[in-house]
Amino acid sequence: MIRNFLHTLLLLFTVTGLHAGTLKGKLLDAATGEPALGVVISIEGTNLHDISGLDGSFSIPNLQKGSYRLNIHHISYAPMQKEFAISGNEVVQMDFSLEAAAGMKLEEVAVTGKRDGASDHTARLMERNAGQVMNIVSGKTIQISPDLTVANVIQRISGISIERNSNGDGQYAILRGMDKRYNYTLVNGVKIPSPDNKYRYVPLDIFPSDLLDRLEVYKALTPAMEGDAIGGAVNMVMKDAPDRFTFSANISAGYNELFMERKFMGYDFRSIQSKSPYELNGNQYNATPADFSKAAVNYKLKTPAPNLLGSIAAGNRFLHDKLGILIAGSYQNTHRGSNSLFYDSEAVDTLRGEALTKMSERRYSEQQIRYGLHSKIDYRFNDKHKIQFYNAFMNLTNVQVRDVKSTQLTIGGYDPVAGNATLSYSTRSRLTKQQIFNSTLQGKYQLLDALALQWSAVYSKATNKVPDNMTVPLTGIRQNFQERKTTVGDASRRWEHNSDRDLSGYLNLIYNTTIGSTQVEWTTGGLFRDKSRSNFYNNYQLRPADPFAEYGEDFTDYTQIRWTVQNPRGSVGSALTYDATEQIKAGFVQFKVETKNLEVLGGVRVENTDQGYTMRFTIGEDRPEGNQKYTDILPSLHLKYKPEEHINLRASYFRSVNRPGFFEIVPYRIVQEEYQERGNPDLKRAIADNIDLRYELFPRASEQFMVGVFYKMIKDPIEYTLQRDAIRGQDIYYSPGNFGNAKNYGLEIDYIKYVKQFGIKANYTYTHSRITTPKSRRIRNESGDLETINVQQTRPLYGQSAHVANLSALYKNQEKGIDVQLAGGYTGDRINTVSQFLDNDLWQKGFIQMDASVEKTFRNGLGVFLKANNLLDTPMEVYMKNTSPSNANIPNQDLPGKTLIRRDRYQRSYLLGVRYKF
Repeated sequence: MIRNFLHTLLLLFTVTGLHAGTLKGKLLDAATGEPALGVVISIEGTNLHDISGLDGSFSIPNLQKGSYRLNIHHISYAPMQKEFAISGNEVVQMDFSLEAAAGMKLEEVAVTGKRDGASDHTARLMERNAGQVMNIVSGKTIQISPDLTVANVIQRISGISIERNSNGDGQYAILRGMDKRYNYTLVNGVKIPSPDNKYRYVPLDIFPSDLLDRLEVYKALTPAMEGDAIGGAVNMVMKDAPDRFTFSANISAGYNELFMERKFMGYDFRSIQSKSPYELNGNQYNATPADFSKAAVNYKLKTPAPNLLGSIAAGNRFLHDKLGILIAGSYQNTHRGSNSLFYDSEAVDTLRGEALTKMSERRYSEQQIRYGLHSKIDYRFNDKHKIQFYNAFMNLTNVQVRDVKSTQLTIGGYDPVAGNATLSYSTRSRLTKQQIFNSTLQGKYQLLDALALQWSAVYSKATNKVPDNMTVPLTGIRQNFQERKTTVGDASRRWEHNSDRDLSGYLNLIYNTTIGSTQVEWTTGGLFRDKSRSNFYNNYQLRPADPFAEYGEDFTDYTQIRWTVQNPRGSVGSALTYDATEQIKAGFVQFKVETKNLEVLGGVRVENTDQGYTMRFTIGEDRPEGNQKYTDILPSLHLKYKPEEHINLRASYFRSVNRPGFFEIVPYRIVQEEYQERGNPDLKRAIADNIDLRYELFPRASEQFMVGVFYKMIKDPIEYTLQRDAIRGQDIYYSPGNFGNAKNYGLEIDYIKYVKQFGIKANYTYTHSRITTPKSRRIRNESGDLETINVQQTRPLYGQSAHVANLSALYKNQEKGIDVQLAGGYTGDRINTVSQFLDNDLWQKGFIQMDASVEKTFRNGLGVFLKANNLLDTPMEVYMKNTSPSNANIPNQDLPGKTLIRRDRYQRSYLLGVRYKF
């Protein structure tokens, strides 16, 4: 009986299916041609309905033979009805262009709308209409991505890899294989200074991603843009004042797996001394041990509190929509860290390679407190005149403790069975506080129908403070696997701070004219920037009052150690204490010609640079001041040909420069942990000629396929290398230099495709670069003695990976309010440190990182989300491309044919939160 019932039921379904039809179609915005997302399509008198997907498509199956009325509803579009009929088992295709909903009137004031600057569709449209080669990540994509900072967001863009900090977070962007020094950073189109104590580049991890409307990356420069970017420019477009009241907020908490396996090591960083005894009491004061707080060495092991993150934004328009205000803030308090294995080495000779001399186990514990405040005010006098005032303040406080245990290795082998070794320990506490403030007042005026004026006045300041950076070393002996006689060594306490202040003015005139039947837009303008930088350094050397005091007997805590001060007035007489200035004067002329199928944008920019420094103290015979002056002429030309409506063919050329960092031309000398570092007063700027070709296809407004090639010829590229002192041959130092010419070229592919609720974003970049630099080669002569000879070696540019790829799988269900993203990225091998010796460069091993996010949004504006990072627990590994018999039996040397130098593990991290938007 049951079998007969099932057969009958199956027959009914089969017969029904044979006579059932399907309605399919696509919804497009009539004004833009973009897919219309989230529109409800329903069959009147039934429960059958669907919601348009990411590509604007919809599908309603199981329609029986008959006539129907289709209803289309969405708050942003005018309602639509359409009659259709199903004659049987068929697919009926119906596509619609939706008109915007009729404008509403309130007290005779028309409510109008503007394009959503944070949408994916706007991002694709801007890429398509741009005058130069660029890529954009929309605010919506940022929101649903697993990334919490701008540095992590930018790694999803083609041609970009990131340099990570000690806890595994992204910090700096490497564009098209060009190191971070070859790029610059903008906020709302205005360049910002760097809090870095040596260089120009801006750490992108200081910016919370949830303050952005979108992230733009310019890969080709126009005459209207500042010319000191060879790799490209990064522009963070912050949230804008809305057309109506908006409010959004989110809060989340999470944890890092690393601290499920070990404790977090911290100290009370709020109680350390912000100023050194020298700053507090004057340059004639002799510091005593009582002048130093014990807070910096009062370490505590604990289970850290959960990571806490949140943001809020609110905005509206007032005074009959003339005044727009938006205020936004973000706060992130996270605990991160890593477990690191590190090896020291020394060169033996060319045949035997590098011998490992020390193995260190490093444990990093880092608390990061990141917050940002952002406000935007604009006032529209009328349709032709507008003024806006933008302010932003970003802060990143990084509290780091590095605890190190090192084992001295014997050249020729390591015997773990013997259990005898010289041990050393080192614990460092470091507080780094970086801040960026930017205040920009801008005006836009349509003076005549064909003439417009734009101006900007900018005040920016970046600061960096590293107070009371203390390192305490211990030395011990292990005998028969028992640690004995651990005594304290000489310690240091260091204070550093720097500031970088910009005063800038921009003025542009835009004039539109017609030559024959061709529209020509002329733009001319200029820039003046006055930069002032100040750098302070002071270091105190401490020695234990009892050098034979043993840990566990004479003291059990670092706060119990008694010290004597070896240099009571500190070491301020250093090249690290200096002032620097820079003035940039620039002018440009730019034209833009548009016909039906062709757009030509070109012109020339002239930049004059006056860069100098003044050392506050004379160091030996080094000169106390110096400067560089030069003028650069930077032409550019960008062609965009449109053979069809949705196709662009681009060709670009531009010349750009890369100026030395402020600290790089100061004749400083610093003794680092592994080497000495020196400045180079004779360092020259690099100049590059850049060429781009790109094919762009936009089959739909939210989709794209782009393939392009790029080529860069760089004169006098700046690279850091380990070098040998020409006078004192045994001294090795790390210094910047100019090295002839370098080439950098490659291929980029971008692909975005949506099918109903599913989407895929993929990109791949191949980069090839070559630079020739001097190297040393150690060989044994006929007498058997080591001899050093100089050779030239050709290698890739520092930081350049041959292969970089990203792949993201997306799922979006509008009806259920679900967004899912699985994002993977691959970065190939690249040089991490340039060695002075032939074939001994340190390489970072290629790696894959996988991240994921899930978000569920309810109809009342409330949503919940989950973000997970580093799902594969991918380590960061550094190696040499050689092996040595001297390293036999040394632990963890598990990379075939290579010598492992460093391995950092960060573990997975998770974040769970709620979001509300009104």
